[in-house]
Amino acid sequence: MTVKVEVGAGGIPHNQILIYGLVGSLVLIYLTYLNVIFDTTVFSFLGGLGAVAALVWGTDTIKHLCSYGLGTGVPSAGMIALGSGVVAMLLATTTGILAPIVALIVSAIVGAIAGFLANKVVRMDIPVMIMSLTELAIVGALTLLGFAVMVGGTFDFLGLAVGTTTFLGFTVESYAASVIGGSIVAVLFMLGAIAIQHSFNACLGPGEQQDRTLMLAAECGFLSMIVISVMSFAFIGFIPAVISLVVSVAGWYYTYAKYIELSKRDAYAWLDAKPILEPKGGA
Repeated sequence: MTVKVEVGAGGIPHNQILIYGLVGSLVLIYLTYLNVIFDTTVFSFLGGLGAVAALVWGTDTIKHLCSYGLGTGVPSAGMIALGSGVVAMLLATTTGILAPIVALIVSAIVGAIAGFLANKVVRMDIPVMIMSLTELAIVGALTLLGFAVMVGGTFDFLGLAVGTTTFLGFTVESYAASVIGGSIVAVLFMLGAIAIQHSFNACLGPGEQQDRTLMLAAECGFLSMIVISVMSFAFIGFIPAVISLVVSVAGWYYTYAKYIELSKRDAYAWLDAKPILEPKGGA
């Protein structure tokens, strides 16, 4: 038997955030295909924005799932999201322009299987487990795909797996100088996992408010984008990497300032609360 413990009231319905996050992420990642059309990499930053959209959705999904008393399950949910997502993302990159759609479908299947095992084999018996893990797997796949495009300029497997280096004055292909061959995917995994885990963990409690939690999710996403934009200098052109860095810093500054503003709002609200007195003689 599972008892649902609400962590916040009001706000935007979860299904609405799901639609915004899913559609926004897919559209932004697909817009990075402009790199191929115009033979450039200046649109790579759009992949990072797509990942941020997915992370905001994923944070609300974690809140939805953990409202059933899974406070310590936040890190596990985040790791399942990115673990399922990396499998789907790598497979999807081999399908060309269909990559974002294939990533969505494959990750949904993997997530649904993980949710079924959690409920029916591990016997967690949480009503939203299957749906939530399905959502989180999709979030993980789209986050990794968006970050991969941002650092590598493409969501094509060969573009991510094969780079170039200079040897004796000649430019030669090198797997080690690529996003996948250089193990950059592992870094993207951790940046995505930390971003999706931290927000709800940091805001969890009786004073949790949806707008503050989701703003922190966006801030964490942009913070990850800053790191990724710095790494992108090694894989895409200087100007595209600078554009990514400027967008990342601007997005982070705005969301951080808004998060601090919302935190002050909620802290001030608690000042009117009376302290909880301990009963005489101890608890």
